[in-house]
Amino acid sequence: MDKKSIFPPAKKLMIATAILSAVSFNNAVLAAEEEEAESIVVTGSRIRQAQAEGANPVKVLDRAALDQTGLKTIGDILAQLPGSGSALNTRFNSSGNFGFPPDGGGVGAGAAQVALRHLDAKRTLVLVDGQRWVNGSSASGVANSVDLNTIPISIIERVEILEDGASSIYGSDAIAGVVNIITRKDFEGMEINAYGGMFDEGDGETGQFDISFGANSDRLNVFFNVSHYDQQAVKAIDRELSKVPVPYTGVTRGSSGTPQGRFLFVDPNDQVNDLTINNGVTGIPTYDLSNPGGPNDDFHAFTNNDRFNFSTYNLYVTPSQRTSIFGQVNYQISDNVSFYTKAMYNNRKSTNQAAPEPIFIGPDAGTGGLADTVGIHETNPYNPFGFTLDENNLIFIGRRPLEGGPRVFKQNVDTTFIGMGFNGSFMAGDNDYYWDINYSHGKNDAQQTTYGSYNIQRIKNALGPLADCQVLEGCVPLNLTGGQGDGSGTITRDMLDYIQPVMTDISDNVIDTFSANISADLFEMPAGYFSFAAGIESREYRGSYQPDSIVVAGESNGVPSTPTRGEYDVDEYYAEFKIPLLKDLAAAEELTLTLAARNSDYSTFGSETTTKFGALWRVTDEFMLRGAVSEGFRAPSIGELYAGASRYDATLTDRCSNYVGTQFQEDCEALGIPDTYQQTNPQISITTGGNPDLDAERSDSTTFGFVYSPGWAADADWINSLDFKATYYDHEIEGAVQAIDAQTQLDLCIETQNPEYCNGISRTAGGAINGFNNRLVNIGVIETSGYDFNISYVSPQYDWGTLNVDWTNTIVNEYIEESLGIREDIAGIERNDSGIPEWKSMINTTWKRNDWSLGWTMRYIDSLTESCSDSLDNSPNSLTALGLCSNPGATDAESTNELDSRLYHDLQFTYYPEVDGMELELTVGINNALNEDPPACYSCSLNGYDPSVYDPEGSFSYVSIKMKF
Repeated sequence: MDKKSIFPPAKKLMIATAILSAVSFNNAVLAAEEEEAESIVVTGSRIRQAQAEGANPVKVLDRAALDQTGLKTIGDILAQLPGSGSALNTRFNSSGNFGFPPDGGGVGAGAAQVALRHLDAKRTLVLVDGQRWVNGSSASGVANSVDLNTIPISIIERVEILEDGASSIYGSDAIAGVVNIITRKDFEGMEINAYGGMFDEGDGETGQFDISFGANSDRLNVFFNVSHYDQQAVKAIDRELSKVPVPYTGVTRGSSGTPQGRFLFVDPNDQVNDLTINNGVTGIPTYDLSNPGGPNDDFHAFTNNDRFNFSTYNLYVTPSQRTSIFGQVNYQISDNVSFYTKAMYNNRKSTNQAAPEPIFIGPDAGTGGLADTVGIHETNPYNPFGFTLDENNLIFIGRRPLEGGPRVFKQNVDTTFIGMGFNGSFMAGDNDYYWDINYSHGKNDAQQTTYGSYNIQRIKNALGPLADCQVLEGCVPLNLTGGQGDGSGTITRDMLDYIQPVMTDISDNVIDTFSANISADLFEMPAGYFSFAAGIESREYRGSYQPDSIVVAGESNGVPSTPTRGEYDVDEYYAEFKIPLLKDLAAAEELTLTLAARNSDYSTFGSETTTKFGALWRVTDEFMLRGAVSEGFRAPSIGELYAGASRYDATLTDRCSNYVGTQFQEDCEALGIPDTYQQTNPQISITTGGNPDLDAERSDSTTFGFVYSPGWAADADWINSLDFKATYYDHEIEGAVQAIDAQTQLDLCIETQNPEYCNGISRTAGGAINGFNNRLVNIGVIETSGYDFNISYVSPQYDWGTLNVDWTNTIVNEYIEESLGIREDIAGIERNDSGIPEWKSMINTTWKRNDWSLGWTMRYIDSLTESCSDSLDNSPNSLTALGLCSNPGATDAESTNELDSRLYHDLQFTYYPEVDGMELELTVGINNALNEDPPACYSCSLNGYDPSVYDPEGSFSYVSIKMKF
């Protein structure tokens, strides 16, 4: 019998509640005279403690810190922290146009994530009030991490960030750390907030309005919030770096799918033609078989100057509207038992946009699908060549139908959450026991509607024999060879109506969680109380992705994908102990040991036990040492396990393009690639998908650091408080779930011809890659280490006010990825739209005086190095030949470029006028006040910079008002 049917989460909740509530009520008399201990639970431990600064390095962002950023999404705020790495945000304008990343999680269009220690978002656990939040959904896969845009900033009291492994406390995913979002509870009255801002170009208008209500009585606590957030789009054409596909290279890196068309074929004279239509040609173009591209026809030889600038249609910042309703109630049933419930509904409407979808047909189209078999029959009434183009003579045709409009991807995402439970305390012997029982249900439902795509099967019908088209219902012969004519296009509305559908994809993610915890000081030792916490947790995950029926049938001209559906469950139990060893001794004001272990039993891969050992040594009242060693793991997600075959269009450099005279000539000849081969498109289609045989990732983590609050500072009249904190961290992950880096695999295949690297890569007779399988495996090893350093200072109260300075730094010592036997340190490297700066720093300074305050934040990002090599290597238009590479190599393939460091300045002024019966705050601010542009990135796939590392071009100004009654 399935164990889930015996004790489903709701039934578990009722059973545990009945037991613990009975115990609590029976001990009510004993506990009635006891006052609740002045202790709290801090992220990283389930044991209650009297001080927030414990054995774990936890950073806290309170509401004041959140407000000082001038940002209204928690994802953007967390991304600025020095300890955060590259993660998805709303400046990524990718949806179905690039395809599906190999992790099975989908594109995540419109979402925002957090990735501590640069270890990807899937290795950072996100909690809300200590409980797991449902993973995101954007109707393009089954996501493996939380979408922070489902959590409105207006409900947040503070954010606790544990930058240490914590699987022994929280289970899977907590390899890099934990982000625990604490919601507002102890709130009295009503608060109204309004916010508005825009970029200095007058675009990207962003507004938020929220209203909160709270009430408290002796037994009842209520909080309710409604919020609406609206971010408008910024067009790529309105920013310097994003005007063209790759900055400062014109259209040389544009698409060969052009409005005039690119026609690559072998004519009846056995001559290879690579042609495009002359501008201004109307009607059916004239083709001269005796001299193609000559003065007597309407074609000319295709060059890089004929490529299409798709960037003008892209978005630089994607629009997003979010509306949420949140409420929670805490009711004290008795002196030692309370009940709580909370619920939230959040709706996100977001949009991505890309250039009109190109139609690539022919064997070298490289789609790996139906389009590779499509040609143009001689009876097609618009065929200008007079003969059939098919698999015998056609190489490639690329046509960009501007007539059909841009691709528009609209996401509509509903997030629902409900949680409830009991908590309380009871006395056994002389000790207070604290317990809680919790159940939560979270669900993300997403729908993505795509406009501007095409049905490739119908395109094949419309380009095929005229007689066949005429007998098919609705079929209209297609003019794919007419170019733009007089500028209005040659593909008519009737043609578009036959080949251009509106498609809808859907996905969902569901989590049900039951947990029960208990903690207490068990007995007193000479140095303090021996404390413990223990608990159980049961979770059920379900997720699915259903592409449109046209996509499933393989008839979509866009990126193909197949359905995904899966579920699994996990049962866990844990125990944690705090053991005081020494106290009030010379060189040992306190010495405490912490131990934790957690067992997780998964229905997918089996059981896993993780442990953690920590120590806190308070040498004196001023100086404290702390450290921990821990084991961690991450269970494969539904998308990683069960994702169906999908396509990802990666920007890759094929070293065998134009290989004659390069160091790759001998290798490419050995692979049988013709010396005439030239890569026609920088994007190469890769088949990705899940793997049900994946094992869990396993990690070992170490942290060691100190906290120093110098006693001499107390004697200085210019210091109210001064603290120094430092932490060394080291994480090692084995069996990392990832696909082999496609560029690395392709390069190794060319250089070695080893089947280990070449299996799954296939080419056409002309040399173009038309197959590239790149599925997930437990192949990787990741090792990273570094340092955090923080100084915080608060001045005394002077006539001129008070000064508060907080300086936070993260230095990445190494970030080593090992795959296919190759170890590479990528700290300081920009690659695959992700960078790992070796140093990130942030200084927050606040000057407060009477009824106003001034905030100044400086954010520093160290330089990065990228490859300065692409598909036009060994040509006059190579990045090196254009003078764009800061470090030219002996060959184009060896050139690199440095993305210079950046220092951003954010300013904020707040005025607190005295108004009877109301607390009023008026704020004005400007982020990136000195208008620092991001460095140009030549390896980035879109918009000419890395939006996961740098601010966008332009300063952003805002105003806000807060009224509390």
